[in-house]
Amino acid sequence: MPATVQSVSSPDPEPTAFFLTDGGQSVDVVADRLIAFLAAARASLDVAIYDAHFDDDHSHVSDAIVRALNDAEKRGVAVRVVFNDVDGPGPYPAAADPHEGPSAMSRVQRAVPAKGIDGRSDLMHHKYVVRDALDPARATVWTGSLNWTTSSFTRMENVVVTVPGAHVAAAYTRDFEQLWERREVEGTGTFDDQPATLRYEGEAFQVRAFFSPGRGRAMSQVIARRIAEAKRRVRICSPVLTSTPILGTVAEVLQDGLVDTLVTVDGTQMAEVLRQWRTDDRAVWKGPLYDHIRSSGRLAEKHSTRWGSGSVHDFMHAKLVVADDWVMTGSFNCSHSGESNAENLLEIHSRSFADRCASFAELVHTTYGRS
Repeated sequence: MPATVQSVSSPDPEPTAFFLTDGGQSVDVVADRLIAFLAAARASLDVAIYDAHFDDDHSHVSDAIVRALNDAEKRGVAVRVVFNDVDGPGPYPAAADPHEGPSAMSRVQRAVPAKGIDGRSDLMHHKYVVRDALDPARATVWTGSLNWTTSSFTRMENVVVTVPGAHVAAAYTRDFEQLWERREVEGTGTFDDQPATLRYEGEAFQVRAFFSPGRGRAMSQVIARRIAEAKRRVRICSPVLTSTPILGTVAEVLQDGLVDTLVTVDGTQMAEVLRQWRTDDRAVWKGPLYDHIRSSGRLAEKHSTRWGSGSVHDFMHAKLVVADDWVMTGSFNCSHSGESNAENLLEIHSRSFADRCASFAELVHTTYGRS
C-alpha cells in the first residue's frame, strides 16, 4: 500500500514547482529561494550538486551559499555535501570554466564536510538537497535540473521541485549515503522506492523516486511507458533525446497522431548528437527516428550557444515530461548516457501539478518553435 505522508508543520507543507526561463529571472531571485530552503534546516542537510560556480559579478551568491551552509552547521545542523569531481576524488575540484568563475566547492569543502565523487567516467549529475530527513514534520527534498551557477540561474530553462515528507526524503537519503560511502557513481541508486501519497491543491499527489545508475534503465522505461499510455497530451522538455525507449516511443506516438504531443530540446546539443550517430554503427539507426520527430512539426529546438571555454551557457536545460496527469522530472535527461550517470527522477501523479508543468513546457515550446 502507498505510504501516506502529511506534514502540516513543515516549512513546505505542499509540493512546489519553480520554473526558470532564459532571461526570465535574476540571480538573486533564485539564490534567495535556495538560501531560504537551506536556512530552514533544523537537524540535517545533505547536498548532492553537480556544479557550483558564480562569475565575479555574482560572487556574493557563492558567499551567501557558503554562509548558509556554515551557519547551519554552527547551529547544530549536520551538513554534508557531495559534488562531481572530474579528476576523481581529490582535495579540490578542477579549475572552473573562466566564464563561470571560480568553483564554490573549494570553499564549501573548507566550511563543511564535503566529498568529491569520481566523475571521470560517469557523472555525479544530481542537483538535490535533503533537509531534516529524520523529522517527519519537516523532511523535504529539493530537486530538479538546476545547477548552482550564474548561467543556470539566469540563462537556461530549468525546473525545481520541492517535495515534503519523510518517505521521499528517506529515498534521497539512501541514495546520498551510497554516494557518501562509495565516493563513486558505480553501485549507487540500487534500490526501488514505493509510491507515497501527499496533498497538492486539495488533491492526491502520488510520488516515487528513481535513481541511476542502479535503476537507470527503469527510469527510461517508466518515461516511455507513460508516454505510450497517454491519451490526451504529451509534453517533453529535455536537452537531448537519445534514450532508445523514449526516442522510439515518441516517434511512434507522433506517427499515430492520436495524442497532442509537443517536444522541446536543445537544438545545438542535438546537432552534435546527430553528428556522432552518423559515425557510430551502433547508433546510426537513431538518426532517422529523430528526423521523423523533427518532420512532424511538433518539435522545437533552442539554438543555444555552442559550448566552449568562456562561452555563454544558455542551453535548454529543463528535464520534464508530462503524460496526461503524470509528471517525470529531476536531473535525468531523456538520454542513454543518463542511465549510467548518478541521476534522480521523480514520477508524480497529480492533475493540478501536471497542468502546471504542462503550461511551462508549452511556454518553452512556443518560445523556440518560432526560432
